[in-house]
Amino acid sequence: MKRHVISFPRHCFQLFSCHSHLDPSLNGLPFFRSCFSEKNCSFDSTTRNFPNYSPKKPILQDSELVHQISIAIKQRRSEPFRHVLKPHESKFLADHLIWVLMSIRNDYRVVLNFFEWACLRRDPSLEARRILAQTATASKDLKMYRKLIQDFWINPNLDAGVSFGHFVEQLIYAYKDWSSDPCVFDIFFQVLVEAGMLNEARKLFDKMLNYGLLISVESWNLFISHLSKDLDGIKVALKVFSEFPEVGVCWNTASYNIIIHSLCQIGRVVEAHQLLLQMELRGCMPDVVSFSTITSGCCQVGELQKVLKLIEEMQIKGLQPNPFTYNGIILLLCKTGKVAEAERVLREMISEEIAPDSVVYTTLIDGFCKFGNVSAAYRLFDEMQKRKISPDFITFTAVICGLCRSGKVMEADKLFHDMVCKQLEPDEVTYTALIDGYCKEGKVKEAFSLHNKMLEMGLTPNVVTYTALTDGLCKCGEVDTANELLHEMCRKGLELNIYTYNSLVNGLCKAGNIDQAVKLMKDMEVAGFHPDAITYTTLMDAYCKSREMDKAHELLRHMLDRGLQPTVVTFNVLMNGFCMSGMLQDGEKVLKWMLEKGIMPNASTYNSLMKHYCIRNNMHAITEICKGMWAKGVGPDANTYNILIKGHCKAGNMKEAWFLHKDMVGKGFSPTASSYNALIKGFYKRKKFSEANQLFEKMRSEGLVADREIYNIFADINYEEGKMELTLELCDEAI
Repeated sequence: MKRHVISFPRHCFQLFSCHSHLDPSLNGLPFFRSCFSEKNCSFDSTTRNFPNYSPKKPILQDSELVHQISIAIKQRRSEPFRHVLKPHESKFLADHLIWVLMSIRNDYRVVLNFFEWACLRRDPSLEARRILAQTATASKDLKMYRKLIQDFWINPNLDAGVSFGHFVEQLIYAYKDWSSDPCVFDIFFQVLVEAGMLNEARKLFDKMLNYGLLISVESWNLFISHLSKDLDGIKVALKVFSEFPEVGVCWNTASYNIIIHSLCQIGRVVEAHQLLLQMELRGCMPDVVSFSTITSGCCQVGELQKVLKLIEEMQIKGLQPNPFTYNGIILLLCKTGKVAEAERVLREMISEEIAPDSVVYTTLIDGFCKFGNVSAAYRLFDEMQKRKISPDFITFTAVICGLCRSGKVMEADKLFHDMVCKQLEPDEVTYTALIDGYCKEGKVKEAFSLHNKMLEMGLTPNVVTYTALTDGLCKCGEVDTANELLHEMCRKGLELNIYTYNSLVNGLCKAGNIDQAVKLMKDMEVAGFHPDAITYTTLMDAYCKSREMDKAHELLRHMLDRGLQPTVVTFNVLMNGFCMSGMLQDGEKVLKWMLEKGIMPNASTYNSLMKHYCIRNNMHAITEICKGMWAKGVGPDANTYNILIKGHCKAGNMKEAWFLHKDMVGKGFSPTASSYNALIKGFYKRKKFSEANQLFEKMRSEGLVADREIYNIFADINYEEGKMELTLELCDEAI
């Protein structure tokens, strides 16, 4: 037998050392052992020839029947075969199918029709299926070949172990004379992978090496992609990627992208980035998918600077970031509270003529909602619909959650009904958000009505749902009913958690039952739950609001003694308590202590101090606080703007107040009624009637109610101008 020497390109490389990067326990996996044993990772440098096809010869009687059938179907090909072959049907056997196929093999359409006729009469043999499959390949009908192979291997009664060996031998046996197209084995390899028969796929690869054929890199990409669905599979995929270039597999850009994605999935982002850098050196150019996958991995671990550098590198290479890339950046910025910067990324995306999708908008909307800027979220919600991008139930849920957190439950309820009208089904999260919103407003009846509706829809309330209902009952003083609900929750197999207890503590505090809340905190420990920072902070807040600062301070000491780290909210509670008690210097000491402990204050921390300095009309102190706030990189929130606007109006600094108002609106925050009142009175006092009227009309259009004094002012102005209809309208509003 003639033997051929195969040489494989040496630029195929070994990236990962199997000892340094992979878990030694992999050697215990059966697939891993069989795939990477010395026997299977090496191959003979010479190859075998494919055999000549020599099927069983028909006897004279069979030859005559085969000849008659072949002539009949060739001459009467346009007629239905059930009529043409009716006279031969009773004599037709399994072997005849193979012999007829050999006779008509050059007419592919006739072959297909004849095979279909034969299958209706008896189940074709493995050899007959193989002949038809290879005829389809020779005729470049790869879709049909794939279907034939798939239909055979999805048979539930198939003995895969036995059939695999027979099937491969049949393909090899007929390869030379029937198709000589490597796609025969390539597609078979893909079908095996798709069926999850990875061991058989590897055996096919080994077998083909003996005949000098390599499975294509596209098929191997399918193989490693299929492996990368879980942690163990990813480890094997990395090993395949590392070892298989030694036997001739030359990976392409798509291969690298799969491995980069796998590395990012298991948190090995640094290695993924190294692989990206090495791609070009090994003849593979990174594409948009390569960079997008890495940026997504970096976003998941919070490496914003690296993401921005990758984007620059992409653009230098002439690659345009896609929506997936931008969404990763927007998600990271939203997670870190930089929602304004995230929206700037969206604007850049649009300016680059990259169409944002529903995911991009939903990520940004959710970000704005979580940080309390619901008006900005609503603006984006409207914008996406104007762009013909339909919000899905996740988008609706994000806005509903945001509205409920902001206390705008009626708006949330309206949006909920809009969602249902659009045939979008709310889930447990949507219902729970609305239930929580109603409970926070003390509308427990409406909350329970939604709970019942949730059950009717076949949805199961979870611990969060019951915690919200419990919280609502406690705030209404119905502690006994709350306890009954908790018992019901336990009967349903749901376990109380720290959040449920904290909710009860919070409810009791809100209802003024601080002693009961303290007792419950002790009961928590008996039940095996240790009070956390939230538990202590909730009780401290109750003591601060009742001006019992000594008890609040004592709780803080107890908290520190237990090794619990106070959060920014804990310090904010203390800050607010000191300020409410008029102890502003102690409040400033809290701020200094926070900074010394490395706890970054937020806008609420500074707001408490500024609010009470505004009450004292001490604008110099407020200016110093603002400077310190901005020096620490803390941005203002809606409350900051409202406090500063009222303070400047009170001090007569209308130019500064007007600038702050415009800046606030520009950033998507909504002024409160008290801010509008202060601005209108300030402008009216300085005879800036046009500005005052403009703000008054804006206030009314937003559904906000002005002070009676302001209604009187504008009712008088309109009366003097003879606008009786508007005057009466304002009088009605005032009443």
